[in-house]
Amino acid sequence: MKITFLLNGETVRVEAEPTRTLLDWLREDRGLTGTKEGCNEGDCGACTVMVREPGADPRAFNACILFLPQLHGKAVRTVEGLSSPEGVLHPVQDAMIAHHGSQCGFCTPGFVMSMATAHANGRTDFDDQLAGNLCRCTGYAPIIRAAEAAADLPVPKWIVDDVPEGLCPDAGEEAEVALPTSSDELATWYEANPEATLVAGATDVGLWVTKQLRDLSPVAFLGKCDDLKAIEHTSDGLRIGAMATIATFREAISGSHPSLAEMLRRFASEQVRAAATLGGNIANGSPIGDAPPALIALDATLHLRKGNTRRVLPLQDFFLDYGKQDRAPGEFVEAVTIPDQPDRLRCYKLSKRFDQDISAVCGCFSVTVSDGIVAGAKIAFGGMAGIPKRAAMVEAALVGQPWTEDTIAAALPAFAEDFKPLSDMRASADYRLATAQNMLRRYFAEDTGTPATVLEVAP
Repeated sequence: MKITFLLNGETVRVEAEPTRTLLDWLREDRGLTGTKEGCNEGDCGACTVMVREPGADPRAFNACILFLPQLHGKAVRTVEGLSSPEGVLHPVQDAMIAHHGSQCGFCTPGFVMSMATAHANGRTDFDDQLAGNLCRCTGYAPIIRAAEAAADLPVPKWIVDDVPEGLCPDAGEEAEVALPTSSDELATWYEANPEATLVAGATDVGLWVTKQLRDLSPVAFLGKCDDLKAIEHTSDGLRIGAMATIATFREAISGSHPSLAEMLRRFASEQVRAAATLGGNIANGSPIGDAPPALIALDATLHLRKGNTRRVLPLQDFFLDYGKQDRAPGEFVEAVTIPDQPDRLRCYKLSKRFDQDISAVCGCFSVTVSDGIVAGAKIAFGGMAGIPKRAAMVEAALVGQPWTEDTIAAALPAFAEDFKPLSDMRASADYRLATAQNMLRRYFAEDTGTPATVLEVAP
């Protein structure tokens, strides 16, 4: 298919293989080898590039799991284009030199691209902005110092002016490739091609190509379906379009459910959150996806569409068994709705690393207490079963009982009735069961005024 985008300020038109990655194209076809191949799965950040859509702020993306058609109508800047056309260094490049932020240099291009993107957006939460970039020799202290030194310097004009306007982004489509511009177009095409692969952010699907070498055809890229990106308040609550990214979803719920927003701060990395979508996180049906347990605890509903037929079901009913969801061929996730409610949600993510790691256990709790008695409980877990699942027996053990330590202790055995977790490389079954129980204890402690997070409690 033919696509058009800006590359380091230059308009390029490419006959793109649908599942060829930007990383491979940059290095093999353009000779832009500053963008490095490290993990080739979106974990190390060595391949970070800056991408901007019309009317939006720039974002950092992992080029290794970014397919070329996803760039149609956008602007891409690599490390080779970070300095001015006259060779004037970007402020973060100057700062990296001054603060000795590079040693072997392999990771440096990715770091400076993440730093430059944060700089363009006025972001100074550098521990979060750089959590998706790994360094094995210099260490992070001089890199953070460089980011801090550049923070107050003006954004260079060549970065400000790097706006993808007037590119005439009319993509040529082939029989096995679609680039729909609305959910209506998607519904028509997908109903006719129900065996197709839908590509949203490609943060998971990208690995099907780079690691599993799978042929995804036929394929549809959903990045132009702007109506699926909308987040709006309705009479039913907050409706989040399936193509809303994790980053924009996090912003949307930070006021109403801050614990979920804080948990999403640890959802992969800045690069992945900028690409990954809420609909994709749900539709892939992973038993360790972080968003579904929280949404289930919030009593969320799922909106599905096939052709012109729409249906709504509780999100918890969407997950049937490992690798199996209640979704017909040609049917896709259109949106999720979270009912308006008082914030009782707390989300706890347990993983071996604090940043950018898969959950061993993710527990989400929403317990309603009235006059000292538990009036309602919604508790859901990831990593405890083959699907994201509610702790129905634990909930039953709590409801109607006094909100006390004795009630919590009495409810703990019910976890073994709800879950029979597996042992794997991330955790043993016994460990998962014990930590799930401890999460309930933590919820009670925090709800009754006892600090319980290591980020706030000091010896």
